[in-house]
Amino acid sequence: MASVRLLVGTRKGAFILHADAARKKWKIDGPLFGGWEIYHLAGSPADPDRLYASQVTNWFGQVIQRSDDGGKTWNPVGNEFAYAGEVGTHQWYDGSQRPWEFKRVWHLEPSPTEPDTVFAGVEDAALFHSRDGGQSWRELDGLRHHTSGPDWMPGAGGMCLHTILLNPQRPERITVAISSAGAFRSDDHGVNWKPINRGLHSEQIPDPHAEVGHCVHRLAVHPSRPDVLFMQKHWDVMRSDDGGDNWREVSGNLPSDFGFPIAVHTHEPETIYVVPIKSDSEHYPPDGKLRVYRSRSGGQEWEPLTKGLPQRHCYVNVLRDAMAVDSIDPCGVYFGTTGGQVYASADSGDSWQAIAKHFPAVLSVEVQTLP
Repeated sequence: MASVRLLVGTRKGAFILHADAARKKWKIDGPLFGGWEIYHLAGSPADPDRLYASQVTNWFGQVIQRSDDGGKTWNPVGNEFAYAGEVGTHQWYDGSQRPWEFKRVWHLEPSPTEPDTVFAGVEDAALFHSRDGGQSWRELDGLRHHTSGPDWMPGAGGMCLHTILLNPQRPERITVAISSAGAFRSDDHGVNWKPINRGLHSEQIPDPHAEVGHCVHRLAVHPSRPDVLFMQKHWDVMRSDDGGDNWREVSGNLPSDFGFPIAVHTHEPETIYVVPIKSDSEHYPPDGKLRVYRSRSGGQEWEPLTKGLPQRHCYVNVLRDAMAVDSIDPCGVYFGTTGGQVYASADSGDSWQAIAKHFPAVLSVEVQTLP
């Protein structure tokens, strides 16, 4: 019978939660790497026991950790992230140019087919990959050296490459999102890149047809439909049916179209989930009610999912990497909050259970469905 392993990164360590297919009773292991920020914790689809973690502190810097036994033991691996070629500059908040400077790894994306291959999205924005299980890292520098690179500027949270989409049906295609430069796609394994932001509109950009400069918060895709992308932007929920070449808004009847995470139901490619928050200056749910919204029509028509979630005086946020879905039927949906709660739904979002209530602020949530 299948089981579930939930990988949770927080401001003060990592936690691994285990449950059987019913997903009602949970066992919690941790904290791992206590006191360290764990920006992301991810498992390899090709080898479920292979886990990677991005461990960061301002004092000790960046450490990549790897486990080969499902998180029982960990070892540091390669930790050198050197920009390739000429470092160059990017735009700063005041319009001046500053050199690229590596700060941390925001996101780890293991290959769906090769356990030793993993991609890393970093701040300042760049894409790295490793083919030896994280022992060494090489930048796919065609992205950072795109002609628009000098115009990229940090968002409020920094200039981070936070989303990496891979698909075994089209292994040559890599899609990424950068805050706040926009979304980019490569169709030749990361050698050449093009912006895919047509149809996006951002109030802070004077040019409505700007190629870059959009603050994309998160991208999601269903593996069976690599050309259908969903986006949670800095305001607006968007959809593309052509791999990102063109976008249209699908915010519909959401109470707010500002938010960070977005996820696609494992068995229903037209079912998507978002967590609206009030605004870009007030990062908490509208009316103090924590509500996940679900669309079964690929956007426009949305329903609130509230059973088991606090509906009074709730002022938490859900960050961009802090929502995930499993592959059991019915689909399990999970998210963590900046208040340290982790919620699970074993019925595609119809009802929710708090499976952890007092973690540090949650930065990321990933789930593995185990045989």
